[in-house]
Amino acid sequence: MVDKTILVVPGKTLSVPRPFKRTLQVIAAVVLTAAVALAIVVGNAFLVAKGGSLSGLDIWLAFIKRSDILATMALTAFVTTMFLYWQREQERK
Repeated sequence: MVDKTILVVPGKTLSVPRPFKRTLQVIAAVVLTAAVALAIVVGNAFLVAKGGSLSGLDIWLAFIKRSDILATMALTAFVTTMFLYWQREQERK
C-alpha cells in the first residue's frame, strides 16, 4: 500500500502518493528557477544590450536548453526537497 499525503491546490485538497507530490514539488522548483533566470537575463538585456529584451529571450533560451543547466536545476531541486522532508522527519522523532 502506497503512503498517501495531502496535496493542496487552489480550491482543493487531494490525497496523492508521496512520490507524486515530491515529484511535483521538484518540477515546481525547476520551473520557478527557470522563471527567475528568465527575469534576470531579460532584465539585464533590456538595460544593457542594443537588441532589447528580445535578445535577452534568445540568450535565455540558449541557456535553458543546455542539458547541464537543466540537470543542475533538477538535481538541486531534488536534493533540497529530499533534505527538507528528511529534516522534518528527524524533528518528529
